[in-house]
Amino acid sequence: MELTAFIGPTALGFGTGLALIVAIGSQNAFVLRQGIRGEHVAAVVLVCSVSDALLIAAGIAGVGALLQSSPVIVDVVRFAGAAFLVGYGVMAARRAIRPGALTASGRQPAVGLGAALSTVLALTWLNPHVYLDTVLLLGSVANQQAQDLRWWFGGGAIAASIAWFSALGFGARVLRPFFARPASWRILDGLVAAVMLTLGVRLAVGA
Repeated sequence: MELTAFIGPTALGFGTGLALIVAIGSQNAFVLRQGIRGEHVAAVVLVCSVSDALLIAAGIAGVGALLQSSPVIVDVVRFAGAAFLVGYGVMAARRAIRPGALTASGRQPAVGLGAALSTVLALTWLNPHVYLDTVLLLGSVANQQAQDLRWWFGGGAIAASIAWFSALGFGARVLRPFFARPASWRILDGLVAAVMLTLGVRLAVGA
């Protein structure tokens, strides 16, 4: 098979993957915040990219069909994710209310590597939307491709994930001058709190 035959499925996978992950969500909000603060950006981006790659591969391999046949698993993940999102949203709201914790200078408490990784892992793996987007949706679209082309579709989707998280994490540094002011951090944390709490409540009620 000619190389040109792989371009279409790969490009489709890239576009589909990008369309699904480029949205305001808990994971993207956390990556943006870490990028602005310049804390453990490479590690956070790596975790997000590898996690997406594993989930996309699982969807293509057929795990998506298994989850569709086991709604109990989806419910467990949904409630666990809702609890985590609400808890993180409350913490973000507290940061927004307390200006003393929002300074962008060295006085702002740094987030340790372990805390950053555990948070991004929870935001990724406890978020049912991640499974719906990567495992079920991308897996379904990929398996609509020819048998020898579905992994090229998956490769495109994985490339989109890597490109997006890298741009979001490492590109956030251009926003640092704006976030040198405590008021800017108040706005960011307020938005993060609103996103987290909204997603958490919607997950809890099954929206």
